Amino acid sequence: MRSSTGRTTKRASAKAKAPATVAHRPQRLAWLAEKPAHAAAYLEAALETGDPGDLMQALRDIADARGGIARLAAETGLNRETLYRTLSKRGNPQLSSLIAILRASGLKLAVEMMQ
Repeated sequence: MRSSTGRTTKRASAKAKAPATVAHRPQRLAWLAEKPAHAAAYLEAALETGDPGDLMQALRDIADARGGIARLAAETGLNRETLYRTLSKRGNPQLSSLIAILRASGLKLAVEMMQ
């Protein structure tokens, strides 16, 4: 394509103008670290989806916001590698591990009637 100066210029493609995805994770982790109530609301929203993978991912985000898996391992006494597996989308923790993770995150499990 020729410009008014006679030089050839390249057209910018649509892909070059906007990124394909936007990274929201840093902002989400900062929000989760800001107040314990944010972590509780985030976890509650994950539970409402009914997908256990969403719950595990939410717990992983909360752990990362509070200092990471190494810190969580130290606080819970659970193995770091086990925590990585547990807090993945396919994680399936034992109840005792789940309670330990929640307690270390400043959260607790509660049961209420469905409406």
